[in-house]
Amino acid sequence: MRLERLIARGFRNLEDLDRELPAAGLALLGPNGQGKTNLLEALYYPVLFRSLRGAPDPEVARFGGQGFHVEAHVAGADGGPVVATFTLAGRKKRITVRGEEIGRLADAIGRWLAVAFLPVDVGLAGGPAAERRGFLDRLLALADRRYYAALARYRAALAQRNTALRQERPELARAFDGVLADAGAVVVAARLAWVAQAAGRFAAEIEALGEAGPVCLRYHGRAELAETEAWGAALDLSAARDRARGATGVGPHRDDLVLELGGRPLRSVGSTGQQRTAAVALKLLELDTLAAARGTEPALLLDDVFSELDAERQQRLARRLARGPARQVFVTAPRPDELPPGMELETWRVENGRVIA
Repeated sequence: MRLERLIARGFRNLEDLDRELPAAGLALLGPNGQGKTNLLEALYYPVLFRSLRGAPDPEVARFGGQGFHVEAHVAGADGGPVVATFTLAGRKKRITVRGEEIGRLADAIGRWLAVAFLPVDVGLAGGPAAERRGFLDRLLALADRRYYAALARYRAALAQRNTALRQERPELARAFDGVLADAGAVVVAARLAWVAQAAGRFAAEIEALGEAGPVCLRYHGRAELAETEAWGAALDLSAARDRARGATGVGPHRDDLVLELGGRPLRSVGSTGQQRTAAVALKLLELDTLAAARGTEPALLLDDVFSELDAERQQRLARRLARGPARQVFVTAPRPDELPPGMELETWRVENGRVIA
């Protein structure tokens, strides 16, 4: 899947742009703070129609502007581009795909596929469980629309149940148990299935990237909740504690994706380089998962990914990225000498928000 043209107006600090993009991708160079990451953010926005950095839409709009417009022309997408327009007045977002306005986000996501790695993504290995749950939810939602629908139902039921618990209305809270169980079982089952088939590949990716120690990827949660019938007893057992806490203590919203090195948690024993290697390996698994599920190669967006990796790991990663001849890669770096050999991409510069081919 290749992005042939990007139009962005009013987006962050970027000057308005309308550019044809090389099929192989780009190396985006320039000092820090000039807008390289903002350009990656514009490239990624039409994947999930939200900031890859988690910022709300008003913060994505250029300071002092009225909103923003992002338009992605994807190779092979007959009938027109994927377009997102956000206006600050009323905080309205309008999404169109191939000229047709889309009312439900679920019907729009994934028309353009990309996997992004930012420096903060090292938190996948060293940060809290919420970051790893978000990783799982994003890749599985893009891989399977049924997962996205189940996750949306689960989150809505969980929010309503927790509100009822905080209001000390336990009977109302129990009214959401059925939806919570039906949707939660789908979420748990899909996560368990992915981890089961990804664990071996994770170890292989870590080894290929230069880490010699034994690593493990496993799911930490109640596996029995992959079955709807198991939820009733679990919620009953947790009922008193839920009422006392004002929150639901059972379900995939409390689970974790555990990364271990030598049998110990990577987040506590791994060096910065080891954690970064593990985070990159997870992103490569995300790339392969989406390619297999959707039958097309997603683009790869790498923001300063080679920093804090030694020369050997840099070269290993560059070789790994080169294994996908159909892949479009966008990578940022302050200077050309910070890109390892093998990253043979057309070079653009970003200076004070201006993109210079």
